[in-house]
Amino acid sequence: MDNIVAVFKSREVMKKILFTLLAFIIYKAATYIHIPLINPEIINSFFDQADSGVLGIANAFTGNALKNYSIIALGIGPYITASIVIQLLQMDIIPVLKEWQEEGETGKQKINQLTRYLAIGMAFVQALAMTYGFRLTGNYIFDIGVENVNFVTYTYLAILMTAGTAFLLWLSDQITMHGIGNGTSMIIVAGIVSGFPGMVSSLVGEYITAAGSDWGSYGVFALVMAIFILVIFFVTVMQASVRKVPIQYSNRPAGARFQGRNESNIPIKINSAGVIPVIFAVTILSIPLTVLNFIPDLASTGFGQVMEELFTYQRPLGYTLYVVLIFVFAFFYSFVQINPEKIAGNLQKQNAYIPGVRPGVETENYISKTLFKVTVIGATYLVLIASLPIFASMIFGLPAYVQVGGTSLLIVVGVAIETTKQIKTQTQEQNYSGFIK
Repeated sequence: MDNIVAVFKSREVMKKILFTLLAFIIYKAATYIHIPLINPEIINSFFDQADSGVLGIANAFTGNALKNYSIIALGIGPYITASIVIQLLQMDIIPVLKEWQEEGETGKQKINQLTRYLAIGMAFVQALAMTYGFRLTGNYIFDIGVENVNFVTYTYLAILMTAGTAFLLWLSDQITMHGIGNGTSMIIVAGIVSGFPGMVSSLVGEYITAAGSDWGSYGVFALVMAIFILVIFFVTVMQASVRKVPIQYSNRPAGARFQGRNESNIPIKINSAGVIPVIFAVTILSIPLTVLNFIPDLASTGFGQVMEELFTYQRPLGYTLYVVLIFVFAFFYSFVQINPEKIAGNLQKQNAYIPGVRPGVETENYISKTLFKVTVIGATYLVLIASLPIFASMIFGLPAYVQVGGTSLLIVVGVAIETTKQIKTQTQEQNYSGFIK
């Protein structure tokens, strides 16, 4: 309660919050600005028929901008993809990138600039492929009277959509500089959260106010909302959970207090990989299905049916592959985020060690084993959360737009925790500044 009061008392923090809310309003307004020449109703009907998989996730991340086919239909997704690609290329694949990574702030600026250029390029290619892909569905997606559609037309539309992504990158930078920070994540959260009221409203219309509603439908509604709240609580606890590896400095006796601290540790998050494994798994599974959606004639063949059985994660084979991919990517990305060899080297340079473990190779092995055990728990947690929408839909017969758990909730809770920490830190800095003055 004191922290909330401190936020309202801090004029600087309130300005940042209001600026962020203004950016959200601008972002949401942009989702309703349709791309010229396109008939958005055709795109809407396509999404109503294929609202799961990678298209459904992409639409949720853009706050329905993709379904509306607005100028920001791509959202900030190309930048996220570009960031992941650059991060993977820094693993001794491209030596220059690794050198930039070690150059401090200057290298960081170079990497950020390269990431933005790559994001713009990927946005253009994605926009071009997606617009032409919708044409392959057999639907005439252009407005009445638009004729002589050719490559120039598709290029023009791709440039508009790329400009929309560039605008969102600029808007996220403004949130980072003048708002409460972490602009890229805040833009994604704004898109996801904007869909929550519609989901609740649709649930109320489905189970409460619809004709023929009875105590059974009321009970389903209450149970779904209760599960949703419990899942939020569970995700919040797991996202904040860490495994602390104790360390001791050779020039500090055990139990001694230094600068107000009587212990040091290496915090390893239970879910070090974040939501990336789920996104990768869904993307890999959904690419073949997306191609099938764009080419209806292929979907009706025997090959198409086999592909649908194998890559649809609501079915046994597809779900098994889904779980395996989440585990594989969880371990891969966790060891990318936390490098045991680098940590062991840094500890040795600082004359620090893990009690009972020798410095060097043994420390590296110990951290690797600890990270492996923690990642098993984290990957199981990701599978559980990612599976909730699938099983909830099967058990309660929920519509496709209702997501109890899933990728969106992981992102929202994770960003909310980090944002809360940032606001608390900024409020404390204001208090300390005022005290000094």
